[in-house]
Amino acid sequence: MSPAGNTLASATSPYLRQHADNPVHWQQWTPEALDEAAGRNVPILLSIGYAACHWCHVMAHESFEDDEVAAAMNADFVCIKVDREERPDLDAVYMNATVAMTGQGGWPMTCFLTPDGRPFFCGTYYPKPQFLQLLDAVAETWRNRRDEVEEASDQVAGELRRMAAGMPDGGLEINAALCDHAVAAILRDEDVERGGFGRAPKFPPSALLEALLRSFERTGSASPLEAVSRTGTAMARGGIYDQLAGGFARYSVDADWVVPHFEKMLYDNALLLRAFAHWARRTGDPLARRIAAQTAAFLLDDLAEGDMFTSALDADAAGVEGSTYVWTPEQLNDVLGEDDGCWAARLFEVTERGTFEHGTSVLQLLADPDDAGRFERVRLALLASRLTRAQPARDDKIVTAWNGLAITALAEASVALDVPSLLNAALRCASALLELHIVDGRLRRASLGGVVGDSAAILDDHATLTTGLLTLHQLTGEEKWLRSATDLLDVALRHFADPERPGRWFDTADDAEQLMVRPADPLDGATPSGASSIAEALLTAAHLVDADRAVRYGQAAEDTLLAHSPLLARAPRSSGHWLAVAEAAVRGPLQVAVASDSHDSELLSAARQLAPGGAIVVGGAVDSSPLLEGRDRIGGNDAAYVCRGRICDLPVTGAGELADALGASV
Repeated sequence: MSPAGNTLASATSPYLRQHADNPVHWQQWTPEALDEAAGRNVPILLSIGYAACHWCHVMAHESFEDDEVAAAMNADFVCIKVDREERPDLDAVYMNATVAMTGQGGWPMTCFLTPDGRPFFCGTYYPKPQFLQLLDAVAETWRNRRDEVEEASDQVAGELRRMAAGMPDGGLEINAALCDHAVAAILRDEDVERGGFGRAPKFPPSALLEALLRSFERTGSASPLEAVSRTGTAMARGGIYDQLAGGFARYSVDADWVVPHFEKMLYDNALLLRAFAHWARRTGDPLARRIAAQTAAFLLDDLAEGDMFTSALDADAAGVEGSTYVWTPEQLNDVLGEDDGCWAARLFEVTERGTFEHGTSVLQLLADPDDAGRFERVRLALLASRLTRAQPARDDKIVTAWNGLAITALAEASVALDVPSLLNAALRCASALLELHIVDGRLRRASLGGVVGDSAAILDDHATLTTGLLTLHQLTGEEKWLRSATDLLDVALRHFADPERPGRWFDTADDAEQLMVRPADPLDGATPSGASSIAEALLTAAHLVDADRAVRYGQAAEDTLLAHSPLLARAPRSSGHWLAVAEAAVRGPLQVAVASDSHDSELLSAARQLAPGGAIVVGGAVDSSPLLEGRDRIGGNDAAYVCRGRICDLPVTGAGELADALGASV
């Protein structure tokens, strides 16, 4: 069987298309590619990365664009390229293999597999000389010591199966004590001086911030809120935040949030928008409010593609990491003149020595300027100058799960900031996503340029989109969002729930491609896990649907939280979204139903502002929602009915009374 040529030009992933001109005979992950490996009797060289990955670009330039390296790859391997964001199922399986073999993981991921997909050697980035040596060694081992390959691949496959079955049994009650334990453990890991948790590199702890805010609302304890304020302020003031255009970078390489890895991801900014909007709504903090507004603007200005949102901005521009964003004092003077340039250098911490490479500095804003008008003039001038530089490439792939996060964040920010246009953006995104990404009744993972890819949606796609749709239903009262949400939940229950272990979930559907191991990772990472996300969706939906579905969804939510309760006891920092959902569950979850002739009445608006994170708020005429059955206005006035679980207070008719009723639940 002769090797296929490079087939990536037809891919729906920008990352794969970046490699379409490589001399490597790259293929996508397909049955045909695996069959070719079996027919040629050669191993598979699997390379996994993503479009905004800096070291993926480095390895591509050093090796995959090099004729010598390509010749070695083509001769002895079937070479397969995978976008981890388009195929998170493949990424999960082979990342676990890489970690099992090397003790660490990352991207670009480089794995050598048998033709049936079993890994026998894994690593990450390799410089060209080492990579050539590795290719030669693996090919020689495959030809002459096949028994060693088979033994190694069998051992790794067995380890992956053990890892998949290694989740401890649940059984810990989801109660206030467990949540308090998790919060205390998280706070012990806080870097009180610099903000954040743990050591460098520091990643934005978006799920932890949301969970800590909910803990504060439940307990009234100042400690969680103070941690949110320290971390939120440190990130917002540091170089990880774009002080000119808004939006957060992927992570900070240092402990002080000064130097970021410059890629900007949709999922980070959506999650942080939700956390900052919640912080602003709960406290009125002006910094939180400003950052939430600017982050929403970044989504709409820089990541929007039509009505949906693209995946990321690259870390590099013209092959140089961070070059779009960094400055020297001389460059500030050139743009602003000496007077404003020196003022801006002091304000943004730009020094002759620099904080980044080659004497350049990442802009920080450690304090608000005294002269707001001057600052805005300077900011706009610098931003205009920055736009004349080489700009980072954009990954235009539309990922369902991340758009679901954006829908929820924009909708909730519309309430927190009182900006209706953000809700309108969320509504447009949801409509476009449902129209394009549902094919033959099933949700798809991603699209590019209006063309839907072949990748099936995974659990987090169903879960985060469902939560977004439920949020829209609560804010608009429109039944179509609830119908779409419950359709997705029913598919998730049918195809992703583990039938043998109530409350456990697989990340891939039972009718999806069967891999060596069926992924099921419950830990929250850069994004909430599929399992914690579906728990949130189920918990919310159970109070918005008819009685039969309410029982089914409620039991599934309870089973899911119970099955994963050990995570809150043993790994709370890796379970931030689990904690946020648990905090909501412990409160009932809290429900506020406002009987009103208008869906945007004053009392309903107050309820949305006052209700804690994770609460369910609906409004409208009597019987317009299961939460409003038999509940009407009182004496010609709108009335709010507050319930915790199945226990309800007497209705109230004023915003002050409602505030007291909700405050009593703290």
